[in-house]
Amino acid sequence: MMTNEERAAYARKKCREIMTTKLKTAVRSTSLKEAALMMLDGDMGAVPVVDEGKLIGIVTDRDIVVRGVADGVGPETNLGDVMTTELFTIGPDSYVFEAVRLMGEKKVRRVPVVESDGKLAGIIAMADVALQSEDEQAIAETLEEISSGAGFWQNK
Repeated sequence: MMTNEERAAYARKKCREIMTTKLKTAVRSTSLKEAALMMLDGDMGAVPVVDEGKLIGIVTDRDIVVRGVADGVGPETNLGDVMTTELFTIGPDSYVFEAVRLMGEKKVRRVPVVESDGKLAGIIAMADVALQSEDEQAIAETLEEISSGAGFWQNK
């Protein structure tokens, strides 16, 4: 278990210290099928959508199902038609605790890390936070809170 001091030091880490930087990205014209195959090959649940390096959207496995398949669109449909464009991002010099708080407030499992010029720098997923922390109980509780959308984030 992490001590309170270790937990506080960890929370003060910068996002750039734990973010995933080797990202597979897509463009607006990438097909749903191509994105699904990227997710399968990379064992990931989301693909950032960029335009000349700038983040313009994100497509999750859920987007493909809910906005794609459920709406009756085919596998050749462009991501631009189904991607999420309401993005909750954080800067590389923001603190990890801010990223975790943003995930909780917005009920998302990942937050793109974006430079001030809009360029995608990386992504922080709840799994990245969990991998950096050996406090399994805290991780489990945090994941449960985010997954359930519980209101504990608003009550603090």
